[in-house]
Amino acid sequence: MSPDESHKAPVECPSCRVRFDAARVFRERLQAVTEDLIADCSSAGCHTHIGFEPIPSRQAVIDIIDRCRELLFPGFFSRTSVDPVNFRYTIGQQAGELFDLLAEQITRSIRHECFRLTLDCTDCEDRGQEIALRLLADLPEIRRVLDLDIRATFDGDPAANSVDEIVYSYPGLQAVAVYRVAHRLLELEVPVLPRMMTEHMHGVTGIDIHPGATIGEGFVIDHGTGVVIGETSQIGRGVRIYQGVTLGALSLPKGAGDRYRGKKRHPTIEDDVIIYSGATILGGDTVIGARSLIGGNVWLTESVPPDTRVMLENPRLIKKVNLDH
Repeated sequence: MSPDESHKAPVECPSCRVRFDAARVFRERLQAVTEDLIADCSSAGCHTHIGFEPIPSRQAVIDIIDRCRELLFPGFFSRTSVDPVNFRYTIGQQAGELFDLLAEQITRSIRHECFRLTLDCTDCEDRGQEIALRLLADLPEIRRVLDLDIRATFDGDPAANSVDEIVYSYPGLQAVAVYRVAHRLLELEVPVLPRMMTEHMHGVTGIDIHPGATIGEGFVIDHGTGVVIGETSQIGRGVRIYQGVTLGALSLPKGAGDRYRGKKRHPTIEDDVIIYSGATILGGDTVIGARSLIGGNVWLTESVPPDTRVMLENPRLIKKVNLDH
């Protein structure tokens, strides 16, 4: 290249200039759209949380779930290897980290409810730490109940090769484990957070368990996809349900939220009941008696006495031979 050529100005590509000018026009239009978005935040139909007090964090909820699993099943879900040498240190560190996370998110949940409903101050930070400590103290009992859930799963599922396989990979157990922690938090009067926990697991597993439901030990959800267990459901011991089962409420009239909130709307399932896939059981007055068996795709809105089998008649199958082949 000659010295004269090296000092020549770079040639601008006309197409780049056209694209830049077009992009600038869109950005200028974006400014007006953004102003409309901001203005609309003041309307009654826009649900916002614009304030200085922190609110519960979805990412923190996921962290709480992960750290609870680390303590409920030591070594299975830990971020580092757990061995006899580091066991005490690892558990201590996990407990401390979970305590800090829980205390902060419980405090945020209580404070959010306090601000939303204009309640009197209840020392939310002290309550957050006290409730976090109580939940940690309850983890051994939750472990004991989960052990019975795991054993019931293993005893009833010949496809399970070991209890380790169930702990690692069964979505039913994962959903039930988080439900049991969330249910305890709900019993300790923590708002918002328990529902956030179970709804996260709903998204992960396809199993929707409201933290307000009462579920006895030895509970098994086999396969699990599409299971729905409503808020006021009461489930006894040793119950097994399969995929697609709904324990729901009857259809309510428009505007019934306040009138029926907190009332029994979902069924009661007594001890040792089996409910097969696709069954739908509705209504707060519906009781499925102990040791009953509810067949697949059954629709029930009335009670069933103990030791009863409820099944649909076999459908009439039509078989046609294709004579063209």
